[in-house]
Amino acid sequence: MYKLQRFATTKGLHHQHRCRLLSQSAASLIEELEIQTPHTYPEGFPKPGPLNTILAVPRAASGSSVSVKERKAGRTPGIVFEQEDGQHGGNKRLISVQTNRIRNLVDKYGTCFFLSRLFNLEVRPEFGSEDLIENVRVLPRLLHMHAASDTPINVTFIRATAHALLKVDVPLVFRGEDISPGLRKGNYLNTISRTVKFLCPADIIPPYIEVDLSELDVGQKILMGDLKVHPALKLIQQKDFPVCKIMGSRVSDQRKSK
Repeated sequence: MYKLQRFATTKGLHHQHRCRLLSQSAASLIEELEIQTPHTYPEGFPKPGPLNTILAVPRAASGSSVSVKERKAGRTPGIVFEQEDGQHGGNKRLISVQTNRIRNLVDKYGTCFFLSRLFNLEVRPEFGSEDLIENVRVLPRLLHMHAASDTPINVTFIRATAHALLKVDVPLVFRGEDISPGLRKGNYLNTISRTVKFLCPADIIPPYIEVDLSELDVGQKILMGDLKVHPALKLIQQKDFPVCKIMGSRVSDQRKSK
């Protein structure tokens, strides 16, 4: 089993992980995927693990003063977007979640893996209550962290119903470095992309995508279109955009060897 690498950075999370609404052309892809692709997992593809639960309570109002009070009380303000068809923005539910719970999940999985993982969201009248208002499967869409303390500032979720098709920045996990011909010759791996954006059926969002470096030699590269993924996933970035490339030895390394 390959260790999942953490590619978490707090700076620019809002821009990097923001998922935009689908264009009309993307909407046509939804119909094609729903008709042609069964939502099952062939052998050899990473499968999602069991869903973790995040507890939440309703939040009556929004605004900076409300958010400050929530954070002082150990809660992180959040939003759950209601999705009629799993794609287009609709009504929203204001919630608050336990700050420590979000921070622990981010520490456990890493930011990129947290933002591409499904969770059960249990909304209760108050924390510790046995009454359940709603239990819904969600995908984290945005996460803002304090730059200095790594404390969650706010979090946005999107409903992930069974029929939903969602834009997801799926993390990449690199393997085969130890046997890559190019790397064994003393060259280095230039990693260009840490995530790749796919349109994914909610039931089969992959926890990660493996990038096989075992046959890569110096000067060779892997493109986004080369990645082996579940047939139901639709790449929504350029197929010819590079993921990584084996580069020649750095000048500093060459000097050290002399």
